Amino acid sequence: MSEIHKFHYGNSTIDYSLTYGTKKKDITVSVDWVNGVGVNAPDNIEQGVIDRILHKKAPWILKKLYEFNEIKQLSIPKEYLSGEKFPYLGRQYRLKVNVSNIRHATLSFHQGRFIAEIPMNWDESQRQQQLYELFRHWYITHGYIKIQERLRFYSAKMECSPSKLIVKDQQMRWGSCTKNGTININWKILMAPMAIVDYVIVHELAHMKQPDHSPAFWATVQSVLPDYESRKEWLRVHGATLTF
Repeated sequence: MSEIHKFHYGNSTIDYSLTYGTKKKDITVSVDWVNGVGVNAPDNIEQGVIDRILHKKAPWILKKLYEFNEIKQLSIPKEYLSGEKFPYLGRQYRLKVNVSNIRHATLSFHQGRFIAEIPMNWDESQRQQQLYELFRHWYITHGYIKIQERLRFYSAKMECSPSKLIVKDQQMRWGSCTKNGTININWKILMAPMAIVDYVIVHELAHMKQPDHSPAFWATVQSVLPDYESRKEWLRVHGATLTF
């Protein structure tokens, strides 16, 4: 069970959760977008040792917290109102919401903008929940076509043949590759620029050759995308903003 502690560095006060583990041999410090700063330490460690490590890592911790704070400011939940922008393949497209006497809502994309037709008796909660589902369905169905196109291109380039493509919800991953060759892609990656989508596709295709993240795996990715490290870093920093 974790406990909340504080430590001071210059003019900054940083909260962190401290968890003790009986099998831990050293202290690990993590900074997470959702959970903040976490420290996992052996159960017999002295607080002074933890304080010294946190002080040493403080510049890195503050830098990460600053980056995550910027991400949170960019990740304001959508209200699904006219004028809001929604990202698709790195570009922003405005939404137009039309209210009329209809029974079922629809979402379409026309002349560079999303157009939603919704029933006039919907309240705010219904609008947000139902339009979220319509957007999710739109991204999955339209994104599948684009990802399939890129998957064919990189499959030929990398000389591998995935058995199936699935674009779906994935809680903790941008993509995955099963033992039978099925490539799963998180639909939210379609909000990112095409270069980032390509990185995720190549990453999963590389797993068909190298199942782990060994040096050989990254060498395979680099042979196709020489700048993969910058794409990987973009996803690490901006991945949390790919949501609505």
